[in-house]
Amino acid sequence: MAAGKSPVLGLAQVAVSRFLISIRRSPGADSNRMRGGFPILFALSLTAATGANGADLLEIYRLAQGSDSQYAAARAAWSAGQEKLPQGLAGLLPSASVTAFSQYNDRDLRFRTPAIPPNNTRFNSNSISLSLSQPLYRPQNLAAYGQARTQVEQTDAVFAQAAQDLILRVAQAYFDILLAQDTVEFTHAQLVAIGRQLEQAKRNFEVGTATITDTHEAQSRYDITVSTEIAARNDLEIKKRQLELIIGRPAPGVAALGVRFELRLPEPNSMDRWVAEAADHNLQVRASRANLEFASQEIERNRAAHRPTLDAFASYSETGAGSGIQGGPGTDNTSKVVGLQLAVPIYQGGLTSSRVREAVANEDKARQELESARRSAELAARQTFLSVTNGLAQVRALEAALVSSQSSLDSTRLGQEVGVRTQVDVLNAQQQLLQTRRDLAQAKYNYILALLRLKSSAGQLTDQDLAVANSWLGK
Repeated sequence: MAAGKSPVLGLAQVAVSRFLISIRRSPGADSNRMRGGFPILFALSLTAATGANGADLLEIYRLAQGSDSQYAAARAAWSAGQEKLPQGLAGLLPSASVTAFSQYNDRDLRFRTPAIPPNNTRFNSNSISLSLSQPLYRPQNLAAYGQARTQVEQTDAVFAQAAQDLILRVAQAYFDILLAQDTVEFTHAQLVAIGRQLEQAKRNFEVGTATITDTHEAQSRYDITVSTEIAARNDLEIKKRQLELIIGRPAPGVAALGVRFELRLPEPNSMDRWVAEAADHNLQVRASRANLEFASQEIERNRAAHRPTLDAFASYSETGAGSGIQGGPGTDNTSKVVGLQLAVPIYQGGLTSSRVREAVANEDKARQELESARRSAELAARQTFLSVTNGLAQVRALEAALVSSQSSLDSTRLGQEVGVRTQVDVLNAQQQLLQTRRDLAQAKYNYILALLRLKSSAGQLTDQDLAVANSWLGK
């Protein structure tokens, strides 16, 4: 079995195909069954069950959390970013080091005066030293520590954004598959209906109650729908591959929307409040705000290079060496040092001033990027809020249109029976009904995605929001 292919869908397709074959082989089949909606409803009822027992949205999301490479890279970047804080703190803490050495000396000493004999000595020299330094006043290090804390905040915001993006990407891929499945199902149901009309047109032509034009029209619609179904199945396979890219394994069957699906307005139902939330709490805005703060701290850090530094230091060392003179005694030396070291920068060729000017320019750049991020967040909040409210209205309108399309199809079939409507009219009414079904399904998926994107625009999207959407799936 192909990865992700539902066995129920296969059985449905086989059942529908056999039903069509039985129609074609039975010219005298019951006309009421031919004119009724049984083939369409039969196909839809079977194919609608394909996702009833499939993986739901939360299950797919859990798979993506453990397998998506983009999310894994963001998690690794977050872990690396957390190390900025201990690195910045290190500049304020004491540093200690121990050095030791031992060396063997072989010295041959010769004098230019013959009266003094040569002197050859062999001895060891040993040393161990402990050094300790504590910064007392280093404004650059203090500014660097503040920058480290800002970098951690920025890393947190970036990783939170990656988590929200994963939710949106999973939801988008999930509902893309559902829409592609619906398209296949509705196209196949349309093919069934057109095939039924084609057989009826052929029989009517054979008995002389219709012209060959009706047969050609039905045949043309049938051939076009076959091509459309092939394209729809190809699109479904592509959508499955896109989900596989996220979860790192063959796409499983997915659960469809169930009867628990409900339309709800955003809470709060105020565009201005969502825009205000986005301007302040959008994760991209938070990251840009942290970037601006880091740039401001960079100015202070570079200006601090003009200031003096003061360190306390201490050292302890022991050295020992044999005598460098034959027959002489060796020496041992112990040294203890405690002191303060003051350094005052005077001139560095204009380097510090240049770095300050560079930091000021970068701060202005970060400020403009923050403004751009804020405007983008406000625009996204407005767009997604309208998508939710308009999507809700569109779903309700399409639900009403579905009832009207069904009534129109029933009336057109009745009109064909009494001779006031043609075969083409019936085909058009059938196509309109199935197209409305697909549009309604797409409108529901777009509405759910808009709800998630609205939460994301305000920096509020969590697993709980995905769980709410997940509760609308299945029976």
